[in-house]
Amino acid sequence: MKKNLLSLVILSLLVVNIILTSIMLFSVVGTNKKTAAIVTDIAGILSLETGDADTPGSAEVSMADTKNYDIEDQLTITCKRAEGETKDTYCLVNVALSLNTQDPDYATFGTPEAMKENESMVKSEVISVISSYTAEEIKLDQDAICDEILERVQSRFGSKFIYKVYFSNIMFG
Repeated sequence: MKKNLLSLVILSLLVVNIILTSIMLFSVVGTNKKTAAIVTDIAGILSLETGDADTPGSAEVSMADTKNYDIEDQLTITCKRAEGETKDTYCLVNVALSLNTQDPDYATFGTPEAMKENESMVKSEVISVISSYTAEEIKLDQDAICDEILERVQSRFGSKFIYKVYFSNIMFG
């Protein structure tokens, strides 16, 4: 009789353990799915996903079809003041553009002579974008700022023959 009673207690504890484990499993899986969805949303907002075809600089252009154009002047731009700052911060930056020589608009806008004529317009867009950020924001996310400049320059030209914007020799003071 004692053996049967002990077996029944063990069996009932086993059943309770299985039930509690299954409840815990389903609650953790549901929470895990929600957490994964939130992380995906945040990554999308921050544009951290790789291979996103909607990003402005995602065009695949071979090196043979690429021509780089360096804006000759180093731009001195006043950065937006961070909260609590009393002094202006300046950004000294050289900007380079990658041009797709196979794009139909390259012959019209992308030649060295045409780019020289439109250089002031490109500088204006660069200054406009950079001056809307603090020095700290620029240091933290240069790629996003380059993408914003790219979108504005492409919009201004009405073409995507410029497919990448680069900063070189960026300094703050």
